[in-house]
Amino acid sequence: MIDHILSLLIAVPLFGAVAVSVWPSQRPGDFRLIALSVLLLELLTGLSLFLFFDNQNTGFQLSETVDWITLPIGSLGTVSIDYALAVDGISFPLVLLAVVVLFVGMISSWSINQKTRAYFALYLILSASIIGCFLAQDFFLFYLFFEFMLLPMYFLIGLWGGPRREYAALKFFVYTFFGSLLILIVMIGLYLSVIDPIETARAVGILGPEDLVQTDIILQIQQWLADGRIGADQLVHTFRFSYLSDAGNYIPGSILSPETEFILLGIPVRLLAFWFLFIGFAVKLPVVPVHTWLPDAHVEAPTPISVVLAGILLKIGGYGFIRIVDGFFPVEAQYSMVPLAVLGMISIVYGGFNALGQSDLKKMIAYSSVSHMGFVLLGIAAFTAEGINGAIYQMVSHGVLSSMLFLLAGVIYDRTHDRKIDNYRGLIGPMPRYTVLTGIAFFASLGLPGFSGFVGELFTLMGAFQASALPVWVPALSTLGIVLAAAYFLWTYQRMFFGSFWYKDDNSIILTDLTIRETALLVPLAILSVLLGILPGLLFDMTGPTVQAWLERLQ
Repeated sequence: MIDHILSLLIAVPLFGAVAVSVWPSQRPGDFRLIALSVLLLELLTGLSLFLFFDNQNTGFQLSETVDWITLPIGSLGTVSIDYALAVDGISFPLVLLAVVVLFVGMISSWSINQKTRAYFALYLILSASIIGCFLAQDFFLFYLFFEFMLLPMYFLIGLWGGPRREYAALKFFVYTFFGSLLILIVMIGLYLSVIDPIETARAVGILGPEDLVQTDIILQIQQWLADGRIGADQLVHTFRFSYLSDAGNYIPGSILSPETEFILLGIPVRLLAFWFLFIGFAVKLPVVPVHTWLPDAHVEAPTPISVVLAGILLKIGGYGFIRIVDGFFPVEAQYSMVPLAVLGMISIVYGGFNALGQSDLKKMIAYSSVSHMGFVLLGIAAFTAEGINGAIYQMVSHGVLSSMLFLLAGVIYDRTHDRKIDNYRGLIGPMPRYTVLTGIAFFASLGLPGFSGFVGELFTLMGAFQASALPVWVPALSTLGIVLAAAYFLWTYQRMFFGSFWYKDDNSIILTDLTIRETALLVPLAILSVLLGILPGLLFDMTGPTVQAWLERLQ
């Protein structure tokens, strides 16, 4: 079981989706219990990875590799696609975040009572796709999971969302699908340019089917490749991340080789490929100006889907920046540091000002996500150990806090079907527990020391200030995002919770405080934010060694 524990993380929700789909009963409670049991098992399996993960090992761990598709294509060589899974210090924290957020979203789905069979089947398929993105070590496999997320999310928003759900779902699909097409174009170009040195060694006969792979064999193949001593029909092309990030595996003269002289529209092709990948993942993060789908999706999505969308789905964009965009195009990434950092700064400030101007609680939280994820891009653009570690930390912190914020917005909406901030006053009276937990979420999100939000923002800014290639004014202006966060969170808190109780024009309404289920969802998230805030080593011990080795390899 240990040998296939990562496959289990993908298979469990998929089998759960099948079980929900074929379950003979029509009782909604049965579907809820199946989905809850499946994601509880998923949570326990994910947490059990702690037993096997070595923080000091900077390479990939718990690896699973199976030859999946091998297709000879004549004079063009051979296509090799592997079912390859693994975790390292970059992906492991995000896998843990994913299993926690998906479980939280499942419990908050308990109130879904329409088309429950379809809802929980789609939710489980979405869960498997998200986990698969963080585990995949083959670009083709990653892309399958990345694309497969679109359909369940499209239907979960379009069928169970608010009044403008069809518009929001379609906008989400169009934006994300456009970004996926750009990623696909680059993926094909990389496939045409890169070989699998081990399988190529077997194809040319210097390595037997059962022979152990030695480093000198790989170096020999790479040298033969550089010297043009291997025929095109003997080349085995690959999508494996580890080979795509090694310049020695690129075919000389190929379209995306590091020494390529291909120019398109006056732009070097590798730089153009870098920006294609960047835009593809920027849509998912999201980065201004390709962010406009996010507020609509959040406002119209049901609460559990907003939790999953903000808590973990956006993090695939940040993970893609680190693992794929920077990993495959490190020279272009360092060349583009300033425009990337400026885009991060714009997202931080623009998202903050928009959040400050919102009257809808959910839309305010959505724009705060744009601002906070801008810190992720700023940290990645810095290309320093502090910046990358801070970006990963910020993703985990934001995953916890945004889940909490959207759950809190869902609580008040469930009671009144009203999200207007100005329609509430004095909620501290009828809802004291709700007031306390909202205060924790707000103060943590605005970056108060002692909470996780402070640590993530601090390290991304430190990394940006230490990056010699970045103008000082970029991180300096980015600090305005912290000021704006304090403004919109504190102003919202003051308006909604202080003073005498008042709700719109109906003071007779009775608001009940948090239920046991709501409290059980929110309190662990609050505790987790505090733990990460006062014990940041819990996360940095995982990410630090891997990030340092990753930077040394790319630089």
